[in-house]
Amino acid sequence: MELDPLLLSRIQFAFVVSFHAIFPVFTIGLASYIAVLETLYYRSGRPVYLRLSQFWTKVFALVFGMGVVSGIVMSFQFGTNWSIFSYQAANFFGPILSYEVVTAFFLEATFLGVLLFGRNKVPPGAHLFAACMVAVGTFISSFWILAANSWMHTPGGVEIVDGAVTVTSWADAIFNASLPYRFAHMALASFITGGFVVAGVSAWYLLRGRHRKSSLKALKMSLLMLAVATPLQLVVGDLHGLNTLEHQPVKVAAMEGHWETQRGAPLILFAVPDSEAEENHYEIAIPYLGSLILTHSLDGEVQGLKSVPPEDRPPVGIVFWSFRIMVGLGVIFIGVAILGAIQVLRGRLEQSPRLLHVISWMIPLPFVAVLAGWFVTEVGRQPWIIYGVMRASEAVTPSLTGWMVLATLIGYVTVYAIVFTAGIIYLRRVIIAGPPPVPDGEEIESAHAKRPWSAVRDSADEPLAEGRS
Repeated sequence: MELDPLLLSRIQFAFVVSFHAIFPVFTIGLASYIAVLETLYYRSGRPVYLRLSQFWTKVFALVFGMGVVSGIVMSFQFGTNWSIFSYQAANFFGPILSYEVVTAFFLEATFLGVLLFGRNKVPPGAHLFAACMVAVGTFISSFWILAANSWMHTPGGVEIVDGAVTVTSWADAIFNASLPYRFAHMALASFITGGFVVAGVSAWYLLRGRHRKSSLKALKMSLLMLAVATPLQLVVGDLHGLNTLEHQPVKVAAMEGHWETQRGAPLILFAVPDSEAEENHYEIAIPYLGSLILTHSLDGEVQGLKSVPPEDRPPVGIVFWSFRIMVGLGVIFIGVAILGAIQVLRGRLEQSPRLLHVISWMIPLPFVAVLAGWFVTEVGRQPWIIYGVMRASEAVTPSLTGWMVLATLIGYVTVYAIVFTAGIIYLRRVIIAGPPPVPDGEEIESAHAKRPWSAVRDSADEPLAEGRS
């Protein structure tokens, strides 16, 4: 049986990237949250911020480690599976990936050690600085990675000389046309992911009457942040979509399910795209709304998939449905975040057990939304590996056989399954254990545990004696 090395290489890289992506998108948001907690503890000395920081730093370290392990093999895959691409794009990709290691990974790794082990070994200000540097490092890392990936979507600042990429302007190459929108979109996705995980775990504790003070504080902070970040993501997503329409109109056509170029295009809510027949089945659409969203005009022209040959179109079904999953989850996030923020401002968050249950159930959903977004972005770029410059079929290693790729794919799946299972088991233990224990009388049980809200009184707002020592 003949196996297609190109298809298997794409599946292999998609698996590795998808597995790896869920870890950075969480640690970026969580690192910023830890930096905020450390700042609040440094300024106020309140023990609740110390306990939250200690707890979430443990979670961060574990997830950070899993992200490093899962991401190492990606750089090797460029050489093993995509050697033609690596050779032809090396003048740009090599320096960019090196900058990420030198400016970000070393920064994160160095100061993470101080954050984890230096609380009683360095001055409080130095420990706070370490927390901030870890957070900054995660953003620097994501900047370089997204600069490289965005360049593959909107290449700029280069020319092709003798079949290889030659950089003519590093500024235009790094700050390419789609980078600002993609970086902002990913940064907000990280805040939303980290925020919903923190909120979900905190709600889970409150429903079980555990760690009431610290959990309530974390939940309030997360919901107020999410009430701002989730609607803002909708705005940034719209701007990102307009940028994609300008530079990758065929991808947008696949996202929207439009086969024909037309004015007054509808917004297709549901359909079953048929690439063979070049049409949609069971279509449910709102007239003119597609043009209004994409062009901000009711009669704006929207390019269709048929405007390019079939070999230049992405797999429509994957892009179409991934986009709807991402947007649908985003709408749910906005609704839950705003409802939660309203209950916070009303002072009735603990009297909302149904809302707390919903928040606790939402922990995995931001990761699903992130993966759906990556599928839209990367599958929607196909068949190009560098949009408009190099096809994926031109980038794969010539000597590869399907069986070679299949064997390594099975190995990756096996090893990653072991790593992920072990990490989840340990992470579950850390979460069940919860924040560090507190002195008797400092923590009050949740209103859902044994007694009504009227009987609850906080008694732990005083700073620790050693809080600023």
